[in-house]
Amino acid sequence: MNSSPNAESLANVVRLDDIQRPANSPLVNYALSGLRRCWMLEHGRWSHIYHLDGRSEPNQSIPHSDVFYTLNVLLGLSRLKVIPDSIDVRGIFARNVSQLTMLPVAKYAYGMALWSGAELQLDIPGHVVDRIDGLLSDRKSWRDLRAQDLGMLLTGAVAQVRADEKRWLPFAHMLFVALTERYHSTSGLFYNAATGLRRRFSSFASQTYLTLACYHYGELTRNLHALGMAKECTRRLIELQGPQGEWPWFYDALQGRVLDFYEVYSVHQYGMAPAFLECAERHDVRGARNALIKGFKWVLGHNQLRKSMLVPGVQLSFRSQVRSAELHTNKRRALRAIGNSILRRDEHLIDPAGVGLRLECRSYELGWILWSFGKRSDLLELTHDRAFADATRDTCLNS
Repeated sequence: MNSSPNAESLANVVRLDDIQRPANSPLVNYALSGLRRCWMLEHGRWSHIYHLDGRSEPNQSIPHSDVFYTLNVLLGLSRLKVIPDSIDVRGIFARNVSQLTMLPVAKYAYGMALWSGAELQLDIPGHVVDRIDGLLSDRKSWRDLRAQDLGMLLTGAVAQVRADEKRWLPFAHMLFVALTERYHSTSGLFYNAATGLRRRFSSFASQTYLTLACYHYGELTRNLHALGMAKECTRRLIELQGPQGEWPWFYDALQGRVLDFYEVYSVHQYGMAPAFLECAERHDVRGARNALIKGFKWVLGHNQLRKSMLVPGVQLSFRSQVRSAELHTNKRRALRAIGNSILRRDEHLIDPAGVGLRLECRSYELGWILWSFGKRSDLLELTHDRAFADATRDTCLNS
């Protein structure tokens, strides 16, 4: 069985008898097992990349990314019915959130700190709170916020208010105003930025974070405009979903069109889309549940390659399906997107012969599984699919 060099040590972090508790679904157990592989004991965090190409040391660390991914995983753990006793949530959170001000993290990492801290009911260190307060108080710097920055900061502020930290409410109101005025397109989609040449070229991640932010803010404040924007974007994304459930990667937010389907990322299919579609189901968005199920089944093999994206031996997943010629460059993708936008060309899936796999998995992807399915008991066809049950059972037998 493929495993990292620290496999025996990792058993001290997440024991198999902890993750096999029936309170968690086979899907959740699968993700928890996979996170064992990504744990870096020497650093006290989950890794930036777990390579699936057979190398002897599969975990690759990039500290500022590790820290953000670790907070994302902890966010997912907050939704579990049972968190394994051997995961020191409080200690991992304290160790990693404290490093935010010492590493070149993106601004959205501070939003994740707010969000995960609130959901776990853990205090954020004073020096980190001061940094976030300074960031949000400097309104001039907001012009540089990307969609992911704004979305996570708004969601984090909302989560803090829900946790009875009312000091974040004025920031939440101001961030939502900025979102409404600068990031919302008449097409229903969201822009990538407030200004600049890249503004209209927006990723699926941009749509996810701003849609989630609108749902969360709307539910907190009962703001019908926020909920309306979230539902409008959800409906447009469902309309643009691929024939086999693919969530396209790149959009023209101004025109409300797909500029490029690739890469099609597993995390979008089984984690990020289900996160906002769960909200959409709550608000009776037509087709939300079907879109979630169809998208998830893409990971199970209902895709162009007719191949499961799961890697059962290590309880991970292949990161994406990508144009084979673009595994190591995105320049062609950028030029193609610009051309499609200017010429208003519709983008389609290409011949499967030109599609390959990106042989890696990132820990935050498993964190999104935990967040989106940790509390769900109504999608047994997904959470209890035989692929997850068999993989976790085999892991228990072989360890």
